[in-house]
Amino acid sequence: MELPVRGQSQWGTAWLVLWAFAVCVRGGFVEPPPSFSLRSLTEDETRLPCQFQVQEEEQVVQVSWFKELPDGTKEQIITAHLTEGHTEFGRYSGRVRFESSTPTVDSALLIMNTEESYEGKYTCHISTFPYGNFERQLSLTVWTLPISSLDPVVLEEGQSFRIAASCRSVARPPPRLTWDTDLPGQTQNRSSEGGAVSTHFSLHPLRSMNGMRLDCLVWHPALEQPRRISNRLVVQFPPDAAVTGYNGNWYMGLKGAELKCETGGNPKPQSFTWTRGGKALPDGLTVNGARLLFGRALRQNDTGVYECVVNNGIGTRKVESNITVTEKIRSVQETTVDTLVMIIIVVAAGVLVIVMIIIIILVNRYHRRKNRKLEMELSERTLKINTLSRQDSSRRLNSVSTDPRGQNEDCTLLRLDSRMKNSLMSLEDRPIYIGSESSLGGRRGTVGEGDVDYLGRPVLYQSSWHEGRESMRGAEMEGEREERRRRVESYLKRSNMSLDSGLPSSLVPIKPQDQDGSVGPTDIPPMLSDLCGQREGVTKGEDWGHRRAVLEVDEADCDTSSYQISEALSNHFHYSNGFLRPKPHSNAILLHPRGQII
Repeated sequence: MELPVRGQSQWGTAWLVLWAFAVCVRGGFVEPPPSFSLRSLTEDETRLPCQFQVQEEEQVVQVSWFKELPDGTKEQIITAHLTEGHTEFGRYSGRVRFESSTPTVDSALLIMNTEESYEGKYTCHISTFPYGNFERQLSLTVWTLPISSLDPVVLEEGQSFRIAASCRSVARPPPRLTWDTDLPGQTQNRSSEGGAVSTHFSLHPLRSMNGMRLDCLVWHPALEQPRRISNRLVVQFPPDAAVTGYNGNWYMGLKGAELKCETGGNPKPQSFTWTRGGKALPDGLTVNGARLLFGRALRQNDTGVYECVVNNGIGTRKVESNITVTEKIRSVQETTVDTLVMIIIVVAAGVLVIVMIIIIILVNRYHRRKNRKLEMELSERTLKINTLSRQDSSRRLNSVSTDPRGQNEDCTLLRLDSRMKNSLMSLEDRPIYIGSESSLGGRRGTVGEGDVDYLGRPVLYQSSWHEGRESMRGAEMEGEREERRRRVESYLKRSNMSLDSGLPSSLVPIKPQDQDGSVGPTDIPPMLSDLCGQREGVTKGEDWGHRRAVLEVDEADCDTSSYQISEALSNHFHYSNGFLRPKPHSNAILLHPRGQII
């Protein structure tokens, strides 16, 4: 096993104690354990452990330490006898000793000043009585602490890429070197025999790098933390210069005037040369380092260009200042006016900029507010339009549903439609005779005056888009007409409807009866006359009485509708020769018995 260096030796001692307990009962080496190795540093004290536990009736007579040489032989270091004391041998004399005053009990060896040459294998030899000799071997490794150095390099601005610093270190085992810096550069490491290592840091020098950190760090197992070698980069560069002291108001008779040459650079300039116009200075002027002193009152001929030349060993810099000496001092008022004018100009420009910014902000806010207002008005108008549209729709619906006249007309039309359907259903059950097609929408032909259909009605024919008139079949037998008339009268009593027009009988104009009970043909509408099978010489007393009774009932239901429909009949139809005929019109229409448009 291997023990650590320095502070960890206490752990090695604890381990040896445990090992001693293990061998106490049976005898043998308490320490060191088998295959034991330890480390030490040069110039430190090193302890080589060795302790033997004897059994009953056993006694240690002599203890000896040996070091194994490279050729395999052993070199005796020290010996301790039970009665004769201890003896040191050769080069180890005065450099080693036993740790305990009784070496036969505790045989640990101390090397007081460890050197690299002490590294190797050691043997602890124990001689006992009566059991003989015992040995235990251990190895020692000697480390050296790093010996380090850093060599900085002084650089100049404008030089090519080169080494800025070098760091070297020697130790056992060889150390590791690194750089701690913010500088941009490259690192190159080297190593040699004997544990020596080196590292170089290279860069392109600039004046901005002057004074920046460039530290070398040394890493080694014997060190708890890396060793830092501090360094600052040095970059030299030519000086900078500027002349100060002239305020622009030098006048004749001014005393105490002076100029100063302010400089920079690395290193700091120490050489200053003053001239006027490239020539020597006028009398009465002295140079004190970077200052040019006027030891007298200013004169008119002191006006000119003064030059300062600065040198710091790296470079030279020349700076000039044009001095004007006036005849009299410029009044404070003039200076104040000039300054005031400049201040006014600057303030006016600033105010103008601020006003423009404020105007831009106000215009922007105005347009935003206006746009917001327009958006609100647009939303309100859109809402109003939608509301008015819904109200108009509601009004139209309400007006359709609440108009009494419309209701009466709807009621009348519904009743007419219902009665028409009933009339047609009744007629569909009757047989169709020859010649009935022309009156009920069948085959058309020429119609003569006084012709009637199978029900005895005068034939109606629409001629707005057909040329000529179609005729109807001749009159039927008298017996058949009488039979049809009776059927129509019975039907009219039930439906109160006119077959062709689909109108209530209450809408038919009333005709006074003759003495024999017949109705005159002049006042009876042709449609009603046709429905009743009206012919010349036919009695209609019973028919008129029945229709009048029905008329009185219908008048009570639809007074207004009857008047309007009667007026419409008089506007669109005319009575001629006992027939109700449509007035000629381009858009004239007739009502078919089945409710179809022809």
